[in-house]
Parts: sequence; structure tokens; C-alpha cells
Amino acid sequence: MPVTRLKLGKLKVVRRQLLQRYEHQPFVSCLAGLYGCQWRRYQRARAQPGECCCSKVECGSFGLLILTFFLSFVFLYFWSEAQNDYSDFDWFNFGNLGFWFPWSLVLLIVAAALFTYISLLLVLAVCLLSEGQRLYLHWSHKSGIVVTLAFSVTATAILSDLWSKEWKTLLLSLQVTAPYLHVAAVSLMAILSWPIALHFFRMNKKVRQVAVLGLFLSVLFSLYLVPLGMYSPCIKEAGTLGPAPTLIGHRGAPMLAPENTVMSFEKAVEAGGEGLETDVTISFDGVPFLMHDSTLKRTTNIAEVFPNRTHLDASMFTWTELQQLNAGDWFLSRDPFGTVSSLSAADRSQAQNQSIPSLVQFLEVAARSGRLVLFDLRRPPLGHPYSLSYINTTLQVVHAHINSSQVLWLPSEDRDQVQAVDPHLQQTSGEKASIQELTDGHITRLNLHYSTMSQQQIRKYQSVNISTNLYVISQPWLYTLAWCAGAQSVTTNSIHILSNINKPLFLMTPEEYSLMWILTDVVSAFLITAIFIFHWWRERGLPFWSGSRQTHENGPYSKFRTELSDVWSISSVTVRPDLRSMPTSPSTPHLPTITEE
Repeated sequence: MPVTRLKLGKLKVVRRQLLQRYEHQPFVSCLAGLYGCQWRRYQRARAQPGECCCSKVECGSFGLLILTFFLSFVFLYFWSEAQNDYSDFDWFNFGNLGFWFPWSLVLLIVAAALFTYISLLLVLAVCLLSEGQRLYLHWSHKSGIVVTLAFSVTATAILSDLWSKEWKTLLLSLQVTAPYLHVAAVSLMAILSWPIALHFFRMNKKVRQVAVLGLFLSVLFSLYLVPLGMYSPCIKEAGTLGPAPTLIGHRGAPMLAPENTVMSFEKAVEAGGEGLETDVTISFDGVPFLMHDSTLKRTTNIAEVFPNRTHLDASMFTWTELQQLNAGDWFLSRDPFGTVSSLSAADRSQAQNQSIPSLVQFLEVAARSGRLVLFDLRRPPLGHPYSLSYINTTLQVVHAHINSSQVLWLPSEDRDQVQAVDPHLQQTSGEKASIQELTDGHITRLNLHYSTMSQQQIRKYQSVNISTNLYVISQPWLYTLAWCAGAQSVTTNSIHILSNINKPLFLMTPEEYSLMWILTDVVSAFLITAIFIFHWWRERGLPFWSGSRQTHENGPYSKFRTELSDVWSISSVTVRPDLRSMPTSPSTPHLPTITEE
């Protein structure tokens, strides 16, 4: 029997649509299952036209998720950019807790893990919204959001109180990363425009539409204009970049050998350092030696050799007693920079047998290699035999073992007398001052913390032949920033890494940056506009009939409904009565004519 031309084609379309619907169903099930543990279809619900994408409680959960995402990102960015000072943070905790543990690295791993978790939840939520699904966040995820939020806020507050200077590091980092963060933020807004446009056109209340669109456009246009307020010394005209800053080894090469040891300074020279930095203390019997801390417990085995004197000032030991201490074994056991595994067996053996060096040994290394030396001088406590003559004692050693012009004299005590005794010393100040004050004090170099970095001030001092050294810079991005700002030298822990940097990691001309900025904004504006136009066209063009009243169901699955009525209804598809009683045989298939009422 012939089949009417009625609807075989239509049935094929319906079948294809159903297959598309069911082929897509596992994806939605996976999203809803991971987000709200709603693995079965009957547990889920689509947002109907005019409805909000979620209940008030779930709206609050989604808002809390967004807030947690931004706060956890801020902390992760803050802490990842503070890597330059991780060693200081870990030693600070060592001094307070009495034992060594890589707290900084653990904190970074926890922050990264929590941020990744929150990011995945946010991606799931955005995907569900893009699929027209109502949001339902499982209680376990809600607990996870609260934990992440509490961690981010608490960690940020504690570190801001104990280590507030790191916020200056974060601001400096924006001078390098801001252009790329701008591109990432605008790209994120373009991605979010898809679910926002979808639900914008499904809302039946103008107030909601205005609020959603107004908030979205406010954030978007703010991001578009952010580059107007951005400053970076690495955005400069071609040919204006100065020479790379020379490198001064901070206590030698502390990533390759125990700090303030002969091995450490030799490694710094081998790595290409132009200068060596250290700290000098006077022993009880008048021998200048190298030690940064006021006590010996961090970098020696004093707890084994002199267990009852671990808290004594380092200067209260005689040189003979100091020579009994091992100054290298701690480096291998604690691995403060995570670099011990990269050392050769010979280097490990050499590091294990290091002792506390005297100032004479240090100066001999510098004199042989022709390197500059920069050192701070600790004043002995009251009652020490050399508490009044420690400067003269140190000067005598300097004059006997190195050319004075190689010495950057940092101690500020009795500077005028020191200058009168030896005018060839390069007087170095650790504090900013007016040009007049610096020239009156015969200052030829400033030794400043990197957080005070300022291209304008560096240029101002350079105009009167006062060079600037920034300490302690160990991260390549900070070295790049110092290079672009015009610093003449930097003190570093990673001399073996920075010496291999031949050009700044980030450098572009103003024209190149303007092109990058404008192109990003224009492309994103085009994509966002196209997305809104697409959703407007699609939501207007998907009618379906319910009874005698035409309505519009919006959402990506409105044409692929899974209920039986989405395909055909029993009442709308019948078999002609005159064919119901026709005989059939195995050889003659019964092909009824289908009609539509």
C-alpha cells in the first residue's frame, strides 16, 4: 500500500532530532552530575521561558561561587608572584617555629588546588547555563566553596599583616602581566556572553534584563578602558633599552652551595657574577667572619657542638670555636631552594664540608677574580671587646687584602670618618635621600629593596652619576622589570639563571601595545555582539504549538524535547478506518496510510 506523502519526511526529521537529543544527553548528564550529583534526567529541570536560571538559594550559591573564584584567584596570583621571597618566608617560620618546613611551597600547592577546584565548578555552572539547565549545586560543593573562601580570606589577611610589602611586589608584577591579564579577562567576558545572552532573551521582566545587561556591559567597558591607566617601563620606544643590570651574588650563589661559604662565592664567580654580597660579624677575639643571622643555629650545627649556647649572639664566639662548626650540612638536609638534587656528587661532598669563612677568605676570592664586594657590617652587642672598634678592625682587613675601589662600603656608621680614612671606597647608601644629601655624603651607589623600584628615580640618580642596585631579585620577571627601569645592578640568589637572560621577557613599543589593546577590544566586541544577535534570532525563531495557543519555548533544546508529545501525539496521528480491517499476510506487509487530524 502506498504511504501518503504526508509526513515521512517529517518523521525522518523528528527521528533525527531525537537522535541528536539523546546523543547530547550524556554530556548534560555529566555536567549536572558533576555539579549537583543529578545523574538521572528526572532529577534535572530546564529553565522555562521567563524563569530565572535557579532558585534564590541557588542564585546565592552561584554568586558565592563567583566571589570565591575571584578571591581565590587574587590570593593565588598574589602568592605565585611572591615566589621571589619564598626563602625569606620559610626562614621566618623557621625562626618562629624552630624547625624547617617548605611552608611557602605547600601554601602555593593548596592555593592552586583550591582555585582549580573552584574554576572547574564555575565552568560546569556556565556550561549548564549555556545548555538552558536550572542550577542545583550539591551540598558537598557548597561546603567546598565555603572552605576555599575561608582559606583565601584568612591566608590573605594573615600574609597582609605579616608580609605587607608583598603587595608592592604584586603591583610591580602587573607592570609585566597586565597586558596579558587584560586579554584573558576580555576573552573570559566573551565566553560568558553566551549564557548571559541566552538567559537575557529568556527573561520576561524588563528589570531583570536591564540589571543583567547593565552589569555585564559595565564590567566589559571597564575592562576595555583598563589599559588607559596601565604603566610599564617595559613599554618603550625601540632602541631606548639600556644595558642589562650586572649581577651581584647574594651571599654567593645560595641555590648552588651553602650561603656565605667559600664554595658559594666561587660558584657565583663561575656563574658570571660581577659582584659578591655578604654580611660581616666580628668574633669575640676580633676576627671578622661571614654570618648573616645574629645567631648560629640556622646555618651551622651549633646544636650538636655547643648545645647550651645556641641562642648566643654569633659574635660572642671565638674564631677557634667558630672553626669547629659545620656550615654546609644544613644546606643538604633542608634544601631551602629545592636545588640539591641538581648538584653533582662532587658538589654535594664539597658542600657538606664547608665551614664558616673569615672576611680574609672572602676578600681573597674577590681579589683573585676581580669582583666587586658589597657587605653589611653588624655591630657587636654591648660588652663585646670590639663593640667600639669593629669598623677600624674591618677596615684594616679590607686594606690588607683587596683594592679599596672594589669595595662598595654599605655601613652607615661613622661614614665621614671612613671616607676620610679611605676615599677610594665606593660609598653606598641603603636609604633614599635627596641628591644634595647623597652628594654631600660622597654616595656613589644606592642599595635599595626591589619593591621601591622606580624608573623616574633611577633616572634622576643616574643623572648625577649615582647608580642603583636593587636587592634581592631572583625571578626572571623581576629582573626584566629592573632592566627596563634602568637599574645598573641587582643582588640575586639565582645568579646562574639570570646570567642566561639575554633580553627582557616582556618588551614592546607603545605602538605594538596599542595595537594589541585595540585588536583585543574590537575582536571581543564583534564576537559578543554576534553572540547576542544569534541568541536574539534563535529565541525568536523557535515556535511550538501547545493546544490552540502559540507560545515560544526558548533554550538550546526547545526543538529536541524528550517528552512523547515532542515527537507526535496519539491523538494527532491516526490510521485511516478503511485500512484497519485489511487482511495481512506474511508476504504482504501492511503499510497503513498515515494522516494527521
